[in-house]
Amino acid sequence: MNLGRLLTNTARRRPQETALIWGDRRWSWAALNARVDALVAALAGLGLEQGERVLVQARNSNQMFETLWATFKLGAVWVPCNFRLSPPEVAHLAASSGARVMIADGEFADHVAAVRTKVPALTSFVAIGEGLSGADDYEAMIEPHIGTTLLEAEVNYDDPCWFFYTSGTTGLPKAAVLTHGQLAFVVNNHIADLMPGLGMQPGVRDVSLAMAPLSHGAGAHALSQVARGVPTVLSDNRRFDEAQLWRLIQEHRVTNFFSVPTMLTRLARSPEADRVDHASLRHVIYAGAPMYRADQVEALRVFGSVLVQYYGLGEVTGNITLLPPDDHVMDDGEMRIGSCGFARTGMEIAIKNSEGRRLDAGESGEICVRGPAVFAGYYNNPEANAKALKDGWFHTGDLGRLDEAGYLYITGRASDMYICNGANIYPRDAEEVLLTHPQVAEVAVLGVPDPAVGEMGVAVVVLSREGAASSEADLLGFLDGKLAKYKWPRRVIFWDELPKSGYGKVPKHIIRQGLYERGEVQSGDGA
Repeated sequence: MNLGRLLTNTARRRPQETALIWGDRRWSWAALNARVDALVAALAGLGLEQGERVLVQARNSNQMFETLWATFKLGAVWVPCNFRLSPPEVAHLAASSGARVMIADGEFADHVAAVRTKVPALTSFVAIGEGLSGADDYEAMIEPHIGTTLLEAEVNYDDPCWFFYTSGTTGLPKAAVLTHGQLAFVVNNHIADLMPGLGMQPGVRDVSLAMAPLSHGAGAHALSQVARGVPTVLSDNRRFDEAQLWRLIQEHRVTNFFSVPTMLTRLARSPEADRVDHASLRHVIYAGAPMYRADQVEALRVFGSVLVQYYGLGEVTGNITLLPPDDHVMDDGEMRIGSCGFARTGMEIAIKNSEGRRLDAGESGEICVRGPAVFAGYYNNPEANAKALKDGWFHTGDLGRLDEAGYLYITGRASDMYICNGANIYPRDAEEVLLTHPQVAEVAVLGVPDPAVGEMGVAVVVLSREGAASSEADLLGFLDGKLAKYKWPRRVIFWDELPKSGYGKVPKHIIRQGLYERGEVQSGDGA
């Protein structure tokens, strides 16, 4: 089935019910579907054909939402960019995807200019709002086609519908090819595992809040909402505004949202957390990176027994593990601390060593996964496919272990591990302990080259309040008795804040570069 039919079917069942809310504007399912069908007709009028790619550089908006469904219905491929990417990065996505059409907010004129320069074959541009010269106006383009009725393009299970670009922490981003059939499984699995009863619970009116960019995890989350006729509330994502998000949760009686741990922690720590009514929340979902135990406890205090964690990558569309509300508890003695849950329905996890041998419970190695949520491969990248897709398994590049009950524990990225005096060190071990210090707000531990020990650990720490008195000696002493000494970082460096990627993660390669540029790690330290 063409995934675009999810919208068509919901619009038929619930034509006058609310589908999308953005600020003071609302669209019914019928109105939203009519606009999407009009965009399909307009894109076809530009000569866009089935299988061709549509590059989208836009913030969350009704138009951004519409581009996803119109591209699906046309049988084309949606190529959304994180709106925080730079012009050269967006130009790379345009070139590597072979995009045929670009749709962009007017504020991204520099990005469009970079694409025009790098990809002269891309000649069709559509502007959302003002600010782009030489581009068709989005609203003017769809207006003549409002009222057009159409059938979704016929597609096969393995036909691509979304190029989900990796975040590119090592090398250039790669386009993970998501297909109609694969995403259909993901939609069903999200409803079954993450949000059971979504849109079908007697007496419950589900409402979803999109606070993260639709270009990635929040977009995948939205597919399930449309399938179940659940309205989506779009936040103003020009900046992460905790007060605004709490207000939207209370005003619209939000029942679910997708976030990453840094977002969830900021919400839990904001003053509004204890001032607004958020009793409507049923599924507070977080993913994208492991959550430190101290932050998890704080989120449990604020949100209650509604936390749902999953582990996944774009290549598996967030569909590897599930840690449901029943497995989130305040008591450390009862909590599987550090676990991101057990295998999602229909998926299988294996821990493998470097020779590809499957390891037993308790042994650490690379996390590998197989099942119908695994992507079709990287677009036009046989070398990456050969590395990631071997022996029927997708090799995630993450390191972890399974316990006897099948719960997964992530120990870090293979690229994050460093070797000090011959011992493999996983930064997360020290990070977890340091974060329990009352004056530590954020921490990142990474290895840097050192001629004496091979690599030494450096902890970059953000203190919880201005003027906090913690010192390097204090924090290293705090590890005593809590962590084996060989795992201790050799140095502690204090920053005002840690850099965040467009996906809310803390990219350690940027921290490492910052250490060198600031001169905090010198040649004498092995830089």
